[in-house]
Amino acid sequence: MKLTWYGHAAFGVEAGNAKILIDPFLSGNPSWGKDWEGPAEGVTHVLLTHGHNDHLGDTLAIVKKTGAMLVANPEICDYFSGKGAEKVNPGNHGGTVDCGGFTTTFVNALHSSASTLEDGSNVYLGNPNGLILHFPDDKTLYHMGDTDIFSDMALINELHQPDIGIVPVGDRFTMGGAVAALACQRFFKFESVVPCHFGTFGLLDQTAQKFVDGMAGSATKVLTPQIGEPFGV
Repeated sequence: MKLTWYGHAAFGVEAGNAKILIDPFLSGNPSWGKDWEGPAEGVTHVLLTHGHNDHLGDTLAIVKKTGAMLVANPEICDYFSGKGAEKVNPGNHGGTVDCGGFTTTFVNALHSSASTLEDGSNVYLGNPNGLILHFPDDKTLYHMGDTDIFSDMALINELHQPDIGIVPVGDRFTMGGAVAALACQRFFKFESVVPCHFGTFGLLDQTAQKFVDGMAGSATKVLTPQIGEPFGV
């Protein structure tokens, strides 16, 4: 499996014949600072954790350009279907959907989910999710989405035994680094974890150092990749 971090919570995942973008906040993402066309080349799937603009990002343009399958909660799928997305695959908490070559399971996340429109109004876009990606011949990936710690993370680990964790650590809108480290060490047995959702805006912690410090002594490998540079897990 190969991952690419595009800043914030946006990731590319390549495994088998699937080329996936998760939460593709690209063209408006100051950490990425580029357009969406490069990361979207050859994409087969777009997965969304929730409906905030800094996670929906360039989804509509990407799925229209590439014909990629959109995997998200029903409200988000309906929202983008109404805007011209043709291939949607909705699911919700506890459900698993076949994405062709892998499955996605929707799990809990403690957050909110709405999109701010151009006129400043908000549209409700369902409940936030974490996403578990199971591949038949590769590792299991858990993108936590935007969330705080919660004790049922222990059940997520028991049910899915994820190998790789993508973990928000920026504080204010998600758990901070120390709490994220507690979640990883108390509830999971990850091989590797990748911190995200930090440094994008001034309101967030600017580095993942609190998380790195909190993971000291753990058997889990902490990966802090460079933005836009693919890495194996």
